[in-house]
Amino acid sequence: MPDSNPQVADAADIRARIDTTKPHSARFWNYFVGGKDNYEVDREIGDQIKEIFPGLVDVAVTSRAFLGRAVTHLAGEVGIRQFLDIGTGLPTADNTHQVAQRVAPDARIVYVDNDPIVLAHANALLTSTPEGKTAYLDADLYDPDSVLEAAKGTLDFSQPIALIILNTLGHVADYERARALVTRLMAGLPSGSHLVISDSTATSEGMIAASEAYNSSGAVPYYVRSVDEIAGFFDGLELVEPGVVQVTAWRPEEGDSANSKVAVDAYGAVGRKA
Repeated sequence: MPDSNPQVADAADIRARIDTTKPHSARFWNYFVGGKDNYEVDREIGDQIKEIFPGLVDVAVTSRAFLGRAVTHLAGEVGIRQFLDIGTGLPTADNTHQVAQRVAPDARIVYVDNDPIVLAHANALLTSTPEGKTAYLDADLYDPDSVLEAAKGTLDFSQPIALIILNTLGHVADYERARALVTRLMAGLPSGSHLVISDSTATSEGMIAASEAYNSSGAVPYYVRSVDEIAGFFDGLELVEPGVVQVTAWRPEEGDSANSKVAVDAYGAVGRKA
């Protein structure tokens, strides 16, 4: 059953915070993965970017598939039962709790976002198996101590936790600050915890052009980074095979060999804290 969530703002406050005059990354991404929770301004920049770089749609779809495989691996082979998903984004198919609880019905998931459009749809993320639990925190990546403290209301910090940050760190303009945020979050988690990150990368002229077009649209900027910079988020952790790779190449499912060879400008990895 869903948790009661005093952290989730009331509906009137949420509506007042939603700006439909500028594109928004969660709605923009939602459009690319075939969702319906977006506005004309999001579709306009989405269509413009598809003309510049059609491959960004592949990035959106394959990044979502990477999340599913990573969570399945952690809940199944590794035995992780707790997930902290920061920068949740809009609900689509196969959200973290759905994937985790298919493998382990007793899994507990905390979603974290402070975006009003995501908050407006938070209840869709608060379904759970009777054995497990889900919660939603209206909290900010830039305040990792508060995120960790609030998550303790649902997660047991004496047991391993999987920290998931997908397609979110690009919003942190300064790379060293982004690394420091990840380091602080992981420092607050116990031994045996895992880090899951994927982000768009500056690995083609098309992706760089798409990023520049998006950033000039008036939306909150998103900065694509090098593969080495993505790898830097995992410093001090033990990388799970195959390491930092294109998201399509991270443990592709059997029979998915064609998709695993698709070149996408998005890299991801899973790392373990000793």
